[in-house]
Amino acid sequence: MPTTLRIRDEAVSGELLGESVLEFITERITVRELIRSRVYQEVQDHNLRRSTGSTQLVQLGTPDRVRNGKAHTGRQVDWKHQVELAIKAFEQNRVIIVVGDRQAESLDDEISIAPETCVTFLKIVPLVGG
Repeated sequence: MPTTLRIRDEAVSGELLGESVLEFITERITVRELIRSRVYQEVQDHNLRRSTGSTQLVQLGTPDRVRNGKAHTGRQVDWKHQVELAIKAFEQNRVIIVVGDRQAESLDDEISIAPETCVTFLKIVPLVGG
């Protein structure tokens, strides 16, 4: 039976930006597996809708959103490329992942999934000029 993990997106101010649930077949995953699963799901949702709307972790760059100056909705987004970008953002501390009350420090950190487990993604926005 799959286990579910509650995912929250928050601003650094604590404002809730969104919530979702991911399903896993095991009760233990790594941070890398969490990022991969989340990005895969977001890209699949995006590709099925064929929209240019933003998601929380996957950030479509200009080539993914615009072609010849016009929004392009028919293009499939490559989830593997987006996973690489999300992992790089985590490694560069542009995305912080908090499991319960503990910050994940490495892609190999393990997460035990229990009914009360909640993972929070905080996107760090650099200051202008800094």
